[in-house]
Amino acid sequence: MTATADSLPDLVSLKVEIDGHVAEVTLLGPSKGNAMGPDFWRELPIVFRALDADPQVRAVVLTGSGKHFSYGLDLPAMMPSWGEMLGGDALAGPRTKFLDEVRTLQASVSSVAECRKPVIAAISGWCIGGGVDVIAAADIRLASADAKFSVREVKVAIVADLGSLQRLAPIIGEGHLRELALTGKDIDAARAEKIGLVNDVHADQDTLLAEARKLAAEIATNPPLVVQGTKNVLSANTERQVADGLRYVSAWNAAFLPSKDLGEAVQAFLERRAPEFKGE
Repeated sequence: MTATADSLPDLVSLKVEIDGHVAEVTLLGPSKGNAMGPDFWRELPIVFRALDADPQVRAVVLTGSGKHFSYGLDLPAMMPSWGEMLGGDALAGPRTKFLDEVRTLQASVSSVAECRKPVIAAISGWCIGGGVDVIAAADIRLASADAKFSVREVKVAIVADLGSLQRLAPIIGEGHLRELALTGKDIDAARAEKIGLVNDVHADQDTLLAEARKLAAEIATNPPLVVQGTKNVLSANTERQVADGLRYVSAWNAAFLPSKDLGEAVQAFLERRAPEFKGE
């Protein structure tokens, strides 16, 4: 039986607070910049399924602790287990385990989209890679003026596989998505607002959170079942397409992710230098 928000187990990477009918979920790390390690991927679906099941909760604000939303995937924390699945001449067995791992992470992000309560992402500072996957699964995105975004996976020799490539096209358009995903470039809050990635930009983090809470409270005054039904209808077509795309990219990465370029990307990251990719 799914826990409700007031009976959640002790959490390491997330904090949940409820004020009236609005829940606030804060990324805590524990890695620098709220990087997303094993605890985050385990706890995110627990939290959002609990919020989905809790009749008191009618809207959710999702934000990051400190100055940043999230640096994205915690590569040092995740790579050891991935290396066991993809290292050397990995055959069908370990690659199948990796496929299962990717689909588990996909389901973790999808728990945000599948939550029947509208989710408002409030983004300050950096939002990179997996952070973009998560905010793409939210219903509404707001940013502070210092926010910066990057679909960064291509720069570390990975095809983004947790939802950005599937969810962002209806939000920002195919052309903008291809530009971000193929370059891995950084964009600021003004550009994010211009292309529709965020609805509004606010002067600072405090103002951003106040406005996100205000918007969530406004949503929460409406009939809750009608709000949930509206979200369900809006998501009906897009989430079917997302599910197909997630299945495809997980199989793609299980087959093609292992490469010398990936090893070079990880080594360059650890050595804090620019990688040299050779297409091998």
